[in-house]
Amino acid sequence: MTRRQLLRHTAWFGAAVVLTVAGGEVISHISGPAEAAAPVDPLADPHALRFVQVSDSHLGFKGTANTAVEDSFQHAINQVNALPFRPDFVMHTGDLTHLSTPAQFDQVKQMMSHLNTSQTLTVPGEHDSVDDTGQKYRAAFGAGTAGDGWYSFDMKGVHFLSLVNTLSLEKLGHLGADQLEFVRKDVAKLSADTPIVVFSHIPLFEMYPAWGWGTDDAVQALSYLRRFSSVTCLNGHVHQLFTKTEGNITFHSATTTAYPLPKPGVGPAPTPQTLPAGKLADALGIREVAYRQGNPGLAVKDVKLA
Repeated sequence: MTRRQLLRHTAWFGAAVVLTVAGGEVISHISGPAEAAAPVDPLADPHALRFVQVSDSHLGFKGTANTAVEDSFQHAINQVNALPFRPDFVMHTGDLTHLSTPAQFDQVKQMMSHLNTSQTLTVPGEHDSVDDTGQKYRAAFGAGTAGDGWYSFDMKGVHFLSLVNTLSLEKLGHLGADQLEFVRKDVAKLSADTPIVVFSHIPLFEMYPAWGWGTDDAVQALSYLRRFSSVTCLNGHVHQLFTKTEGNITFHSATTTAYPLPKPGVGPAPTPQTLPAGKLADALGIREVAYRQGNPGLAVKDVKLA
């Protein structure tokens, strides 16, 4: 992505986010008065919360867009393991597999077991529940979760929500009444200055509803988060970087380790895009995220696969 494309992309979404490009990396963070004059990188602070997001590995995909998705995912794992810090956790935001077969779930689980991190976490994508409303996914990754696989946890002063919006699909993503009640009760006990991070596969904002890139009942879920000073929503599904800010909530869509999808509205459908030889890696990547107490928001750095 060129700097000019970044500027167009930011303007299109009206994001109040600082985006810079350095060494091929797309770096974004919420700008605040204190850090504007003398920014400090939380990713370099060993006392900060630091984690990695990967997404849309689609193990089992067979197509010209990427004839070796397993190799691409292994490159992503190697890149995480080569970081100058050990992430507190690695989150995979869905479509771990392409056809939700037991063999594909086993393969991705085995591969993720080699990540150099204290903990690996996941939320499901729609490809992880192709034929069974997520039963095979939950058998592989659902230990300790509630309902259809949602859960929350706390780490280094940040509260995390991991949501499932891929099981009751008609056109848009859907959370459902039980999960909405879970969100309401889960955050009710928290103080308003608690930083909140929400993981989901499908975006929790209306990115492009014509392609199903949105969640039909997200407004209700987000209404429970409006009182918090800092809320960051991290999703997969769209296989490309987008950032949007609405009040106190910032949304970051992640890229993929498998294959790119077209930009919203380009073409009739979000089908895998075959790039010229040697260009695929430029469209794939991982995301490094950090939070240091006292900062107004999270530092988010998107890095293409080496």
